[in-house]
Amino acid sequence: MKHEENYLDINRDSWNKRVETHLHSAFYDLQGFKAGRNSLTAIELEFLGDVHEKKILHLQCHFGQETMSLSRMGAISTGVDLSDKAIDAALALASELGLSSKFICADLYSLPQHLEERFDCVYTSFGTIGWLPDIEKWVQIIKHFLKPGGSFVFVDFHPVIWMFDDNLEKIIYSYFQREAIVEEETGTYADPQAPFGTTTVTWNHSLSQVLNTLLAAGFQLEKFKEYESSPFNCFRNMEEISPGQFQIRHLKDKLPMVYALRARRSEE
Repeated sequence: MKHEENYLDINRDSWNKRVETHLHSAFYDLQGFKAGRNSLTAIELEFLGDVHEKKILHLQCHFGQETMSLSRMGAISTGVDLSDKAIDAALALASELGLSSKFICADLYSLPQHLEERFDCVYTSFGTIGWLPDIEKWVQIIKHFLKPGGSFVFVDFHPVIWMFDDNLEKIIYSYFQREAIVEEETGTYADPQAPFGTTTVTWNHSLSQVLNTLLAAGFQLEKFKEYESSPFNCFRNMEEISPGQFQIRHLKDKLPMVYALRARRSEE
């Protein structure tokens, strides 16, 4: 219970520890990004569509590569993250690259205390909702910041992935949200050999929990897809099955790796 009560401080510390390693990792390819690489995956680009001149709020943005990629594509983008070190890095990088992206350091649930704008699109992707205990509150935050008729784009790793142990060999967690999952780990997905350890507090959220909460809040589901591969090599025992597409070596296409949705806020 103590970890659950202090999950914001624990997780902020975990992400703060990762920032410097991530900035210098091949995984994030910061030099390539500085040279013009778009960090958004093909899935995100498909679901976002034309972003030119749209106001987009990017939730849980880490150090902001995707937020800045949206700016490069002509969007008016704002990124939000819990980690103060990540936001400091995002602000420095946007300044260096001459990009107009805005960044706010805030716990997602407290964001209405830090931001008053409304947006054409709210977007979040890859490894985000597992850090949040309350999906209903998450959806209400999204609805709060969307203009009537605005769209929500969500891309994430499939919840079945989070049922497994670190080697993706044994099912050890429930598919459904039962309780907080507290884990100790060394290194980080961008560099498993990084010389630090972290504690994390996360929650599993099923597809039905996400979809039904959006529908109950008045969102209309416009598009939904599941994918048998991941655009990121960020789990153990992965293999590249085609350029930039990865599966778990011993499971191949038997598991969904990623899902994506676009939902529209009602015109009210």
